[in-house]
Amino acid sequence: MPRIQPTRPQMEILVWISIFLLLFCLSWQFHWHEGLDGFIEQHHGYPLDHALLALNISGFLGLIYSALRIRDLSREVNRRLQAEKNVDWIACHDTLTELPNRRFLDSLCARAMIDQRAQETYVVFSIDLDGFKKVNDLLGHDHGDAVLKIVAQRLSALFPRERVFRIGADEFVVLARRMGNPDLAALGSRIVRVIGKPFTFNGVAVDLGASVGFALYPENGDDLGQVIRHSDCAMSVAKKQGRDLVKPFVPSMQDELAKRIRMEGDLRAAIRKAEILPYYQPLVDLKANKIIGFEALARWKTASGEFIPPSVFIPVAEQAGLIVELTDQLLRRACTDALSWPSELVLSFNLSPIQLSDRLLGLRILKILGDVGLPPHRVELEVTESAIIQDAVTARIVLDDLVNAGVRIALDDFGTGYSSLSQLSNYRFDKIKIDRSFVASFETNDKQDKVIKAIIALGAGLGVTITAEGIEEESQRRRLQELGCDIGQGYLLGRPVPIEEITAGHVNTRILQRG
Repeated sequence: MPRIQPTRPQMEILVWISIFLLLFCLSWQFHWHEGLDGFIEQHHGYPLDHALLALNISGFLGLIYSALRIRDLSREVNRRLQAEKNVDWIACHDTLTELPNRRFLDSLCARAMIDQRAQETYVVFSIDLDGFKKVNDLLGHDHGDAVLKIVAQRLSALFPRERVFRIGADEFVVLARRMGNPDLAALGSRIVRVIGKPFTFNGVAVDLGASVGFALYPENGDDLGQVIRHSDCAMSVAKKQGRDLVKPFVPSMQDELAKRIRMEGDLRAAIRKAEILPYYQPLVDLKANKIIGFEALARWKTASGEFIPPSVFIPVAEQAGLIVELTDQLLRRACTDALSWPSELVLSFNLSPIQLSDRLLGLRILKILGDVGLPPHRVELEVTESAIIQDAVTARIVLDDLVNAGVRIALDDFGTGYSSLSQLSNYRFDKIKIDRSFVASFETNDKQDKVIKAIIALGAGLGVTITAEGIEEESQRRRLQELGCDIGQGYLLGRPVPIEEITAGHVNTRILQRG
């Protein structure tokens, strides 16, 4: 056990008692009292006895005063010690949920590395809340704080004898001892169910989920800190694959995470150097056989000449919080390029689903158009059904602002999302784009053919332009023309090319020759 050090008041009391006992013993041993009495008797002409009496009384009063001062000092020292304990507590705990924080977790890992005698086995659960940002956006941060407190209480109730940490805005870690051979995947599912129980604030139901990853100590790492990193890696994989998923750590995840981190670093550098450029794919009027605009598609060519597909780097940009900067950069460049085209040509540009949850998106887009000088009616923004569903309230505000400013809106990947007809009735769309999955097989699949007929008829009835994506065969183009499809897009009509090929006139020539 650690040795307890005495406080300063305690030391002063011990010193005073020691001096008193020493003087008492010396007086007793050498008969100081008799000698003093004799000295006073010999000099009775002097008021020495009165002086000694006054000295004794003042000494006694000084003793009382010293005792009171020592008491006050002791109280002050105790208050200071308590304050230091409070500061230590605050430094190691989250003040909102009162759970231990990352600093406490790091110190626990450091102690575990020093104490090699511990033979405990643990499971570490890393938990990230799904849908928490929407709670803050829709209900405000006060309600968000209330949700975090409830989540902390639920986790603490689920693990009453284990340690629960809050290590981030909506991230938690549970460090639990393993007894026997528990079903850890089932325990992770219990965490998801507990967090997913309904929340209700002022009559508003809050939908919250959780992504959970877990790792084992010491099986998945020699030290506790490494195991925590591995559980966090498993949680990232779970979050990437969907909602309310539980994933155990496997070594291949670490390789994937390292690859993703490298990709994120390269992507940041590419955005900083403006290496990701828009390439332009023609949009062709199938009836008049002429180009009516171009869709801007992001292309990343590395220094080694390798092209990294958008399907790889766009999700990384979304998860790393880089999609806003990348989109603004690409849109500004595309709008600048579009100024060099004939005024009747339209620029089509895709928006990430994540961005439609940003209420400032419309203002940023309109500012870019104003800065560049491109008229809003020459811009067509493509959004997917799934993007609208994610945050319908904000999406409506953003899209209405853009439509009111004159920007055109196209519903992309029609038929593959949710509640397609509902979206058509609730929003003002200028164009519907038939997903390439229908075009690829509609010539040989009677059901697909009927779906395309229905979409084209729906567009005609609503007065909305229909675009077919993924046209790669001449027979597909002819069939779509027969069905009355308005616009075509695909490798047959033109591949995505850099702006230099458009300004050189190569694209127009190729389309006209095919006609």
